[in-house]
Amino acid sequence: MTIKKKPSRLAKALLETAADMRKADLLDQATYDKITMRHPGPHMPKVAAITAEQIRAMRERENMSQAVFARYLNLTVGYVSQLERGAKRPTGAALALLNVIKRKGIEGIL
Repeated sequence: MTIKKKPSRLAKALLETAADMRKADLLDQATYDKITMRHPGPHMPKVAAITAEQIRAMRERENMSQAVFARYLNLTVGYVSQLERGAKRPTGAALALLNVIKRKGIEGIL
């Protein structure tokens, strides 16, 4: 379950001002990134749902056992097993890491 908090008027104004300052080259990219990461908004990437079959395929593509895969993700072997069987769905940090592995391979989290 995701709780979506509506940004305040102040946060919206801050983000708009930061964007304008970045366009005018008054802020460097690093400073702009710090500001926008502190105030999540519509620019935040969406994390795609991953199916049990995709999780198993990713693990097998990397030639890993469930135990090794679980170790890299800082999960229990039982949880990885439940994910691969479809008994549970990944959420939070596990889902984010699985999306990185899906896009970039296991090297993306090493």
